[in-house]
Amino acid sequence: MTERTTFFDTPLSQLKGLGPQRTELLNQELNLFTYGDLIQYYPFRYDDRTRYYTISELMDSMPSAQVRGRLRDWCMEGEGPKKRLVAQFTDGTGSMSLVWFQGVSYIEKILRREGEYIAYGKPQSFNGQFSIIHPELENTATASDSELGFFPVYNLTDKLRRRHLDSKAIGKAMRILLEQSWPHIHETLPDSLVQQYRLVGKREAMWNIHLPQNQGWLKQAVRRLKFEELFYNQLRLIKNKLIQKEEFPGQVFRDTSLVKHFYSDCLPFELTGAQQKVLKEIYQDFLTGKQMNRLLQGDVGSGKTIVAFIACLMAIGNGAQACLMAPTEILADQHYNGLKPFADALGLTIGILTGSTRTKARRALHESLQLGTMHILVGTHALLEDVVQYKNLGLCIIDEQHRFGVAQRAKLWRKNEVVPPHILVMTATPIPRTLAMTLYGNLDVSVIDELPKGRKPIKTVHKYDKHRSEVFGFMRQQIELGRQVYVVYPLIEESEKLDYKDLMDGYEGMQRAFPRPKYEIGILHGKMLPYEKDDEMKRFLKNETQILVATTVIEVGVNVPNASVMVIESAERFGLSQLHQLRGRVGRGADQSYCVMMTGYKLSSDTRTRLETMVRTNNGFEIADVDLQLRGPGDLTGTQQSGVMDLMIADLAKDGAILAAARESAQAILMEDPELVMPQHAPIRNHVDSLRQTENNWGRIS
Repeated sequence: MTERTTFFDTPLSQLKGLGPQRTELLNQELNLFTYGDLIQYYPFRYDDRTRYYTISELMDSMPSAQVRGRLRDWCMEGEGPKKRLVAQFTDGTGSMSLVWFQGVSYIEKILRREGEYIAYGKPQSFNGQFSIIHPELENTATASDSELGFFPVYNLTDKLRRRHLDSKAIGKAMRILLEQSWPHIHETLPDSLVQQYRLVGKREAMWNIHLPQNQGWLKQAVRRLKFEELFYNQLRLIKNKLIQKEEFPGQVFRDTSLVKHFYSDCLPFELTGAQQKVLKEIYQDFLTGKQMNRLLQGDVGSGKTIVAFIACLMAIGNGAQACLMAPTEILADQHYNGLKPFADALGLTIGILTGSTRTKARRALHESLQLGTMHILVGTHALLEDVVQYKNLGLCIIDEQHRFGVAQRAKLWRKNEVVPPHILVMTATPIPRTLAMTLYGNLDVSVIDELPKGRKPIKTVHKYDKHRSEVFGFMRQQIELGRQVYVVYPLIEESEKLDYKDLMDGYEGMQRAFPRPKYEIGILHGKMLPYEKDDEMKRFLKNETQILVATTVIEVGVNVPNASVMVIESAERFGLSQLHQLRGRVGRGADQSYCVMMTGYKLSSDTRTRLETMVRTNNGFEIADVDLQLRGPGDLTGTQQSGVMDLMIADLAKDGAILAAARESAQAILMEDPELVMPQHAPIRNHVDSLRQTENNWGRIS
């Protein structure tokens, strides 16, 4: 074990000034156990105490301010929950109030009339007078001007604050640790990268992230640590990808005669340029003799399924079998029903296996799979069962990848013990470029970024509840033209806490507005039995019902070309990607389609941004970028199991340019020196070696 790893593994109990009780609190409350844990517990903001303001200089717009002055007097004011301690504070240029609602008895004990203090906090004005609520107050006798500067503010718990382990106390411990750590912090990036990107050294970065000398140093420290974290994140992913390509063989699928037969005799439309480009990339993978691991991103309705089917034909034409796994029975059924006519026309056998498949049908499926007479198997998680065995599985296609865990995917790989099958992962939720690089950096990525010819962009509008009669009139007009309408609600039952329209209420309202026998209305929600859902969908598909009132069970995969209107009730309740997925249920035929988002008037600024984005663009990748900006990576699907959440300082919503530079650098270094043996790459090799023993995240210090 290296010397620096040993140092940073030192238990916090050995740090001067902490003591056993404080150490235990940091263990319990913040999961900090070692010097390495503490030194990488970065501040989330900084208090600017580089100068003192006079009371006459204060403004409401200031996030915080520090004032030197004298305490005139104080008294209790108000009753009940509004009871507060109010002190009068003056500095010769004016006077202001300092106000405390909590901890009043303690504050009263430490206040001294005519005492000189430094007050720090957020200034706010009322009736022309400024006040600071719950200021930090320090006696000038114990303070010194040497303490002016940028002070770190750490994320803390109430328990820590109650035990007086606040940001100031952590800052003091951090200074002691940084001084002790100085000889143990080694450079982790090669000189070439430090010079190319004009990065500050690792030691300077670690010092200035906690105790910045000024704003400029803080900026440089943050930039350096973000680059390093993302560089090691990408290095690990790209290295894994190279190892996978070297170590895992894949079947070679060279013969394209079945694909050509399909193109010339069975394909009723022309593929888009983007679809053709992606198929070329997949075919190139099939020629390498290495296992393909490819992510296929495509917007809603961009034609991923037909690309997946043609990839299956490449495998089948070379004597292999293929499987397509979907997250829900509705989606598996849709894939099966959509692909069966093509398979039949080519004389291929396609089967479906879900939780609803009867025992007798299962036996026949298992037998034909083992004999090799079943060419394509479509299904849900049921495909993972041990009893499902193939004669020669050559290609696994996983739809809506984020709904399946790593262990489940690995089970599919083991379905061919001779040569692992090629893997094609599909997602209809466009992933922002920065997130794709970090989530799927070990996969090759293909993008279908154009819609099939003849598709018209969906017209999207935002309407308030008062426009309901106008919206109903528009729905009637569309139904008269022979079209059908989805109406989606966020809740199944009324919630006492939420005043949103619920499904049953909406269904009854629709029946009054669109009475039988002129109109038929269906209902679909998650609490229905599978056969009831199927019956409702079949009725809607056959145009036996003109309006389908539903919850988000129709979000993924339902394909009714005649449905041209999507009305989303309480649209403020839905996330951006969910709104985009729901909108994608229409616009699947040649007719002009519409999406109407209904809301109340009380909307937050984030909600307004979401709705304006939906109205402005149909581009899923642009929408995904806005979603990342609004929610951050932690809330976007699938990141929890990916290692993205290990990022300690980088922000994928803001650091796209740093990530791109880090990835480019990691790629160039691994291309030149895959084993990192060159002398100039020693800092990387040493850092990775010291991390391998303890960490998955190579961005960490030790």
